[in-house]
Amino acid sequence: MSAQRSSLAKGRCLPCEGGVPPLTAAEVESLLREVDGWTVSDGVLSKEYRFANHYEVMAFVNAVAWISHREDHHPDLTVGYNTCRVAYITHAVKGLTRNDFICAAKVDALFDL
Repeated sequence: MSAQRSSLAKGRCLPCEGGVPPLTAAEVESLLREVDGWTVSDGVLSKEYRFANHYEVMAFVNAVAWISHREDHHPDLTVGYNTCRVAYITHAVKGLTRNDFICAAKVDALFDL
């Protein structure tokens, strides 16, 4: 795990009820370099994970749900037989915030356990 990702993964999400601007394009680009394999399309931060079987996918989904609960920041999940797409956006600001990148790093950290 990179030191940058480690610092994001150790971060905590801050409550966001709106009223703050989303990240600028430059801020998104900077944070995007800190999370491996994530992309931004149409203002959504996402990554697809591949697994050996459906059981592993479901175990991953449950682990992501635990992260979501702890951080009070919830992704959209698209589940297939051996894949799961995780997508983050901060709906309250209609864009990306640091919270999205913190959670992305935490999801990636599941593979470092």
